[in-house]
Amino acid sequence: MSGPLHRAFTEAAQRFPGRTAVVEPGKASITYAELDALSDRLRDRLIAQGVASGDRVGFYLRKSIDGVASMLGILKAGAAYVPVDPSAPPARNAFIMHNCSVKVAIVEAQFEARFRAELEALGAQPNVIVLPVVGEGKGLTEALDTMGPAQHAETVWPKPESLAYILYTSGSTGKPKGVMLSHENAVSFVDWCTEVFEPTHEDRFSSHAPFHFDLSILDVHVSLKHGASLVLISEDAGKDPQRLAQLIAEESISIWYSAPSILSLIAQFGDLPSRSYAGLRTVLFAGEVFPVKHLRTLTELWPHPRYFNLYGPTETNVCTFYEVKLPVPADRTAPYPIGAVCSHLDGRVVDETGNAVRAGGEGELCISGRGVMQGYWALPEQTARAFITDADGTRWYRTGDVVVEEQAGCYIYRGRRDRMVKRRGYRVELGEIEAGLYQHPAVKEVAVVALPDEEAGVRIIGFLSSKDGQRPSLIEMKRFCSERLPLYMIPDRFSWLDTLPKSSTDKID
Repeated sequence: MSGPLHRAFTEAAQRFPGRTAVVEPGKASITYAELDALSDRLRDRLIAQGVASGDRVGFYLRKSIDGVASMLGILKAGAAYVPVDPSAPPARNAFIMHNCSVKVAIVEAQFEARFRAELEALGAQPNVIVLPVVGEGKGLTEALDTMGPAQHAETVWPKPESLAYILYTSGSTGKPKGVMLSHENAVSFVDWCTEVFEPTHEDRFSSHAPFHFDLSILDVHVSLKHGASLVLISEDAGKDPQRLAQLIAEESISIWYSAPSILSLIAQFGDLPSRSYAGLRTVLFAGEVFPVKHLRTLTELWPHPRYFNLYGPTETNVCTFYEVKLPVPADRTAPYPIGAVCSHLDGRVVDETGNAVRAGGEGELCISGRGVMQGYWALPEQTARAFITDADGTRWYRTGDVVVEEQAGCYIYRGRRDRMVKRRGYRVELGEIEAGLYQHPAVKEVAVVALPDEEAGVRIIGFLSSKDGQRPSLIEMKRFCSERLPLYMIPDRFSWLDTLPKSSTDKID
C-alpha cells in the first residue's frame, strides 16, 4: 500500500460502497459510502476551524461508529488523531490533549463539563466539538448539522514521515507519554498484516481493543483497507466472557484479536460448545503471556482457526510473531515464543552496554525499521534514551524486554529490565501508580509491586504508610484511584505498614 494511512480506506470505499464497513451489534451499521461521506463532512469542518497538516485533533468518545468516522475525518484533514480513554479520569485526558496541543477536541457531551474544567485549569483552550450522544454515527451527524455546512475541502495526503496518530502510554515520571507514529509506521504494519493474515472483503474483524490502545490499529485499519466489516465491541461487553462468546458466534467474526486474558476468560466461562464458530479462521493475541493451560483449552474448543502470538510495544506495534501449531501438547507448560521479527523490521539482542550478545545468550531485544516510532512527544531526553544509534545512523528501539534467541530468528520472552509490567494487555509503569497514590493527603510513603498470577497474569499491590497513623479504607482508596488513574492501573490490594523498609542508602527497598 502506498500513500498515507487513510488512502486505503478511501480506495476501499470506491470499490465496495455498499458493503458494511462498521457494525454496532444490535444497534446499527454503516456502509463504506456512508462512512466515507460522514468522515468527509468532519474533514471539511476541521479544516474550516483552522486544522492544518501536522496539527493534532483529539477525541474523547466511547467506542462507536462516531469514533471511527472521527478517526478518518481527522486523518483526511491532514492531522494526527489523539484518542483518549473514555473510562480514565477527565484530568488525565485533559493533560494528554494539553500536552500535545490539540487544535480541536471531539468530545461526548457526558464528558464535556469536567473535561472543559480540567482544560481551563491547565490553561488550554482548543476548539471543542460536542457530540450530544454517540452511537450509529448519529452523534457526529447531529453535531455537524448543528454547526451548519462547512465549505468543501480536499482530502489531505500527508508525506510518509508525517504524524498519523499519537497514543499515550504509562510513563515512569508519573505522567503519560505520547508515542508518535507516522503514516509510514502505520502503513508498513498494515501491509505486513495483509501479507501474513491475507484478509479479504468477506472477513469480519473484531474490534475488542479500545481506540487508545495500539491493538486497535490492526482492527480498524487492516479491516477498512480490505473492504471487510469491523464489529465494534463495547467496553461493557468486552469484559463479559459469555456475551463475547455469543457475539463472536452471532456476528460471524472471522478474525479475532485481543489480549490473552480475554481469550482465557472466553475459554473458561464462555460456554463455547453451545454455539457454532464455523466462520472463525484466525485468532490473534498480544499484550501479555498466554498461560498454556488456558490456550490449550481454547484450541481444543476452537480447533479450526490459526493462532498467532503477536508481540510488540506501542512504539513498534507488532514487531515479532509466532504461529502456534496445534494441538498444544498435553505436557507443555512453558509459554510459547514471541517468534520471529516481522518482515518490515529488523531485530537484534544486546547486553547492557549495547553490544550484541552471543547466540543463545540473554539480552534486551532491539528493533529497527519502518514500523518504529518517531519518538515521544516533547520528551527529547526520553526519546534519546529509548534508542541505540549505529554509526550509519540506524536507530534501534530498546524494548526493555529481555529475550533469548531459541533458534535462528525465534525469540523467547524472559521478562522486563525495568519496572514496567503488562496488565490486561496494557504496559503499566509502576512509578505512575506510585505518583498517583502519593497525591492522597494521608499517604506518607508508597511502594507498588507486581506479582505474577497464573489467572490474571499479574497482580498489583500497593504498600503504603500514613502520615498520622490513619489508614483510609479500601473503598476510599479505590475511589481515590478511580479519580486519578485508568482502571487498569488501580492496585488489586492495598497493604498498610507503619513504615516501609529502607535500603542502606535510605531508599525504599
